Amino acid sequence: EFPDSIRMILTGFSDIEVIIEAINSGRVFRYITKPWDENELRMTIENARQLFELQSSNRVLMDELQQKVEEQEQTLKLFVRYVPEQVVKKTLENSQDSIFEGELRNVTVLFCDIRGFTPLSEVLSPKEVVGFLNEYYQIMTMVVKQFNGSVIQFVGDEIFAAFGALEMYPDNEANSVYCALKMMDTLPLLNEKYKEKFKTEIEIGIGINYGEVVAGNLGSEDRIRYSVTGDTVNTGKRIESITKDHPGSILVSDSLYQKVKELVNVKAWEPLFVKGKKDQILVYEVLGVK
Repeated sequence: EFPDSIRMILTGFSDIEVIIEAINSGRVFRYITKPWDENELRMTIENARQLFELQSSNRVLMDELQQKVEEQEQTLKLFVRYVPEQVVKKTLENSQDSIFEGELRNVTVLFCDIRGFTPLSEVLSPKEVVGFLNEYYQIMTMVVKQFNGSVIQFVGDEIFAAFGALEMYPDNEANSVYCALKMMDTLPLLNEKYKEKFKTEIEIGIGINYGEVVAGNLGSEDRIRYSVTGDTVNTGKRIESITKDHPGSILVSDSLYQKVKELVNVKAWEPLFVKGKKDQILVYEVLGVK
């Protein structure tokens, strides 16, 4: 009933082997033989009392520490839902002064947007819209992770992902295109579930670009977020916006096409202007894997 009690034995029995066995098997604090000195006995009892209090205090501290550790683990798990896990790991490894230091990287950026979502969302209640978007995000995020990409941001019904920003892999460029094709293949899962409410099929458009970006944390001392910025990102977004008039299409930039042209079948589009670019750009529509 009281396993943490301090145990002492006062006895006239003095067999040394029995004493050792009693100490080891019975967790005996002191083995005191007759006759004993009263002052020494009182001191021994006081030492035992102090040891018991110390062990009790340590036990309380260990319980509190365990609770704190569990709370921190829960906080970290929740935090990872807001920030990519690789960012959390890297931030914890770096000093406070270095978390705002961005780095130049050649990465592939992917933008995926639901075409014509605003009129579709009008047939749902706000709660149903949130439920649909969460399900859409969940399914597409799993696809991005499957191809070693990282979701950087959700904006409305748009998903912004990057390949090679947080962790470098040998096939980032190819993975981004395979990811886009898988996203298209996965869309029927949502359409099957929501076709009765939307009365039409959901369509998405995807734009992908490759080039140099600055990857790192942006913000202030009070609020920061991981971001991938640069002209490569802006151009990728512009390419995705072209799909507004061509739903169901995957468009890639020339810089990305040169990296994957041996892997996929494409249809070259006529050079066209996009917002923010003074010169025309080349885009290719991905038709499938070779």
